[in-house]
Amino acid sequence: MSLKKGVEYEGTVLRTDFPNKGIVACEGEKVTVKGALEGQKVSFALSKQRNGRYEGRLHSVIEKSPLECREPECPHFDSCGGCTYQRLSYENQLKFKSEQVKRILDNAGNSDYEFMGIAASPNEWGYRNKMEFSFGDAMRDGELTLGLHKQGSFYDILQISDCKIVNNDYNEINKCVVETCREYNLTYCHKLSHQGYLRHLLIRRAATTGEILVHLVTTSQWTNQNLSETDFYEYLADKLYSLKLDGSIVGFLHLINDDPADAVKADKTDIIRGKNFFFEEILGQIFKITTFSFFQTNSFGAEVLYSIVRDYVGETKDKVIFDLYSGTGTIAQILAPVAKNVIGVEIVPEAVESAKANSALNGLTNCSFICGDVLKTLDDISDKPDIIVLDPPREGIHPKALEKIINYGVDHLVYISCKPTSLANDLTILREGGYKLEKVKCCDMFPNTVHVETVCLLTKTK
Repeated sequence: MSLKKGVEYEGTVLRTDFPNKGIVACEGEKVTVKGALEGQKVSFALSKQRNGRYEGRLHSVIEKSPLECREPECPHFDSCGGCTYQRLSYENQLKFKSEQVKRILDNAGNSDYEFMGIAASPNEWGYRNKMEFSFGDAMRDGELTLGLHKQGSFYDILQISDCKIVNNDYNEINKCVVETCREYNLTYCHKLSHQGYLRHLLIRRAATTGEILVHLVTTSQWTNQNLSETDFYEYLADKLYSLKLDGSIVGFLHLINDDPADAVKADKTDIIRGKNFFFEEILGQIFKITTFSFFQTNSFGAEVLYSIVRDYVGETKDKVIFDLYSGTGTIAQILAPVAKNVIGVEIVPEAVESAKANSALNGLTNCSFICGDVLKTLDDISDKPDIIVLDPPREGIHPKALEKIINYGVDHLVYISCKPTSLANDLTILREGGYKLEKVKCCDMFPNTVHVETVCLLTKTK
C-alpha cells in the first residue's frame, strides 16, 4: 500500500543527508523530511510523490534523537531554525558532518582515497564576521522587526536580540537600528507590493581587528514626511557611534536598492560616516574588506581551512598557480610568497579590486588578478599552470570550464567546496578526465548549522 499525499504519518529517521534531509522509514518506504534528525521519531505529512520517491513536511518531533544531548544555547532556537544542530554536542556535529560528506563522495563512485576526517572551528560560538538581518514584522501588521526569517516562513521576520553565532556587537547594533527606525515610524519594504523603505541591515566585523562596517539597505521611498532623510542618518550615526562595543565602528553606509529581488545589493551607496572598508588578518596576511568583497565568514576557521589547502598544494617553488574563483585573493596571497607566480580569476569586479589592493598591501609582486568568468577568461591567459586551486560557488563548476581545466593536464588539483553534492558531481567529471581523488578533509566553518567545507586533493593519472 503506497503512501498518500496530505496524510499524516509517523516514522523513525534512519539518517540525515546533507543538507538537513532526514530519511524516514515509514510503511516500507523511505521518505525525505527536511529538518528531521537521525534517531528522531517524527510526524509528517506527505507533500510530494514522484517516481517512487517521497517527500514529507515535518510536523512535530515525537521522540528526541539520542544525539540530542544538550539544550540549545540560543534563545531563538525554536522559532529561528537557522542553527539546527545546537542540540548535538560539538563532537557529534563534527562526526555527523564528516559522515554526510563521505557518504556523498562514496555514493558518487569515489573509492580508494584517504578520508582525513574533519577539522573543528576554533570557535563554536560568535564566529561569523558577516550577518544580514531583514526588516519586516513577526505577524501581519505587527511591530517593525529586524532579524531573521521564522522557521518555514518566507514573510515573517523574527526579532533577533541575542544571536549566538555572532559577536554581541551585532546584537547591540541591531537593537539600536530597529529602535531608531521604530521611533520614526519607518516602514519596511513589503515583498509582494515592493512598497516601503527599510530592507536589510548588513554588518561586517573583523575578528582580529574588531573593525566594523554597518550598512543600512533601503529603497528610495523615504516615508517620514516630518523628518529629512539626511537628518535621520546623522541621528542614527550619532547613536551607533556612541554604542559601547567590543569592537569599533569604522564606517556607516546607506545602500539604496530598488531591485524587487530579496537580496542585499546596491544601486547607490552613500558613506554616512567613516570609510567603506576594514582590515582583517589571516595567516600573517592583511586583507582590506569592502561591502561586497567575498571573504570566508569565519575568520579563524578560514585560517584552519587555508592551512589544509596550503598542505594539499604541497611544493610550490618555481611553480605557476592558478587560483580560480579567487574572491578577494586570500588563497592566492597565502600561496604567493612560496610560488613563482599566482594568477587569480574572479567574476566580481569589487572582489578583484580588493584582491589587487590586498596583494599590494602585503608587498606581493608575483600575484595578479583578472576579472572575468573562468569559462571565458582561461582562453585569454597565456601562462600555463603547474597547480590549479578551485574554490567555486555553491553550484560548482560549469562543465565546459571543467573541460578546459582538465585540458591543462596539471599534476595536482586542489578543490575547495561549500556544497558536497555539487563537489560530487564535479569529481565525477574530473575522474572521467583522468584525475584521481587522493585526499579529502572537511573543515567546519559553520558550527551548529548544517553547512560544511570540504577540501580535496586530486592527481593526474592519465
